[in-house]
Amino acid sequence: MRFLGLDVGDKTIGMAISDPTYTISQGLYTLRRTKLEDDLNEVIKVCREYEVCKIVTGLPLNMNGTLGFQSEKVKEFCHHLLSKIKIELVYQDERLTTASAIKAMLEADFSRKKRKGLVDKMAAVLILQTYLDSLKKEVLKDGI
Repeated sequence: MRFLGLDVGDKTIGMAISDPTYTISQGLYTLRRTKLEDDLNEVIKVCREYEVCKIVTGLPLNMNGTLGFQSEKVKEFCHHLLSKIKIELVYQDERLTTASAIKAMLEADFSRKKRKGLVDKMAAVLILQTYLDSLKKEVLKDGI
């Protein structure tokens, strides 16, 4: 069983998967969005293939922590997804994850073309890894 990380955008959905021990996030791919039904079916296919037990979806909050227009779109997509598959879904604050993904790729000297194709997948990796790290912190806090 694994966790699936999603970075849901208007044109693409970045996807990342955890290892079975919920320690490390790894990028899967970026789905180019077409029709809602097809997008949902693709995410469900990944959930079944990797035996996903939880979906961690980035929620793009405003800098002051409030929900914005894009947050509502993400929540709507997740509502449709949960109507088709019974799985736990949590939202992870994704403020600045895209900027962090771009910065990491710039530091790795990725070309503009390569960055464009990877940014959403990398953002999904960061969203999921942030969530996994928060779980570790909770375990450490509770264990002490």
